[in-house]
Amino acid sequence: MICRKSDYNSVEIAVDFLSHGKIVILPTDTVYGFSGIVDTSVSGTCFHTDDKIRKIKGRQETKPLIQLIATPEDLALYTDDVIPGKLLEKWPGALTIIVHNRIMSEKNTTTAFRCPGDAWLRKIIRACGSPVYSTSVNRSGLPVLETETDIEKEFAGEVDLIVTAGDTKGALPSTLVSVENGKVTVIRQGSITV
Repeated sequence: MICRKSDYNSVEIAVDFLSHGKIVILPTDTVYGFSGIVDTSVSGTCFHTDDKIRKIKGRQETKPLIQLIATPEDLALYTDDVIPGKLLEKWPGALTIIVHNRIMSEKNTTTAFRCPGDAWLRKIIRACGSPVYSTSVNRSGLPVLETETDIEKEFAGEVDLIVTAGDTKGALPSTLVSVENGKVTVIRQGSITV
């Protein structure tokens, strides 16, 4: 299914698909992203959407996916790390922060979180009641797809919903940083300067 972000019910459509464990391509404040609800004890879900996204993308099992959260304050639900104020001031926005997990999972001791700058996207995340995975729309190792036409042609048969909002030519990904003992390290310089 394909709908437009500008459709009056696009938030409700996206939330319905995500909360049922479906894989959705969403426009973000950077590039289009493959999205799926994160399995958490809060949501009580077990959809394994991260595995579904990796299968579509062809991503190696070891590379974790970014998790989008609805508000900067939500980060405190998942980590005890103290985040420097200069970073939190850039949220909502195109900044991804890697933190240590409060509860260690079998796979990862850290998770990358982003509170996106797009209010429409934050409404979706809030309504899902759980973080939402996001990773760029492309096959692993290939360039990120920038046009609606290319995205639909390549992935319409592999995802459950595509929400379109125009082409994203020249858009930069989020800036990626890690926080270790209060020290910030820039891993990928993107659209926000740290």
